[in-house]
Amino acid sequence: MSNYNRRNFIRMSAIAGTGLTIAGSISSLYAKSGSLAGKRVGIIGLDTSHAVAFTKTLNALDAAAVYGGYKVVAAYPKGSNDILSSVERIPGYIEEVKKLGVEIVSSIADLLKKVDVVLLETNDGRLHLEQALQVFKAGKPMFIDKPVAASLADASAIFAAAKQYKTPVFSSSSLRYMTGISDIGQGKIGRVLGAETFSPAKLEKTHPDLFWYGIHGVEMLFAIMGTGCKTVTRIHTDDTDIVVGVWNDGRVGSFRGTRSGKNDYGARVFGEKGNVILGEFSGYNPLLQQIIKFFETGVAPVNPEETLEIAAFMEAADESKAKGGAPVNMKTLK
Repeated sequence: MSNYNRRNFIRMSAIAGTGLTIAGSISSLYAKSGSLAGKRVGIIGLDTSHAVAFTKTLNALDAAAVYGGYKVVAAYPKGSNDILSSVERIPGYIEEVKKLGVEIVSSIADLLKKVDVVLLETNDGRLHLEQALQVFKAGKPMFIDKPVAASLADASAIFAAAKQYKTPVFSSSSLRYMTGISDIGQGKIGRVLGAETFSPAKLEKTHPDLFWYGIHGVEMLFAIMGTGCKTVTRIHTDDTDIVVGVWNDGRVGSFRGTRSGKNDYGARVFGEKGNVILGEFSGYNPLLQQIIKFFETGVAPVNPEETLEIAAFMEAADESKAKGGAPVNMKTLK
């Protein structure tokens, strides 16, 4: 960015701070140099704090080189229709991203004309298949925030459509990139023999139990253990869920979901060379860095098979609950 353009951007940011709208300023500012070619990010859904956090990082004047010059230029704010905690956030989040130079558009079709890549941030997983299909048909690479969908069937349909339209896509919770998990994947403690993860597991009546919030701890479990879960057993009380998976090779991994006490995230991992405790969540930027790398390369850091197994694990947990805690064979859900 030239010194002139930088001064211009600072001036516009100051104006935005007074509450004046500067919709489209990011896009117009870079138009002359063409430096945004291929790097225009669009957001679908402004009903989650993730959308604002990603925009603040990417659109910062001093954005780190690791973010590749990608900028959020437009957003379609509509998210959930009936989840009150989501609906109520939208007006405030609209104002926040407008101050960061983001243009608000009235439809996904309008958004897709203005952007190169998409962050699907709608908090309501039930809408993801319908929204994702429009993006796939336009051929825009896309990240889908958790949950990938509100059912295994919809998740399967999303990845099938991505394959049909030859459009790169991936989905992940930010907790997959908790400090220390990548070290385990690189063999720090040798072969992983088992793991216990925990996270809040608030319930939302419109979603299967773990799809709404428990997915954070479940995603951590699979990031550590890998795929290959065979059976799932769940103990459920008002305050707690304990979900135990037995893997094909006999390893055992469990997730503890909490609805009382202190909200926290972490894991205990058992390996051939030692055991470790993980408990440092470093925010959304580690995930965002993976998203940008994905936009640059088209290579998903999490493969569809793993994301689908996570969805199957969560559905199996619901089935086990319905059966009074009886084990459920994962193969019956695939």
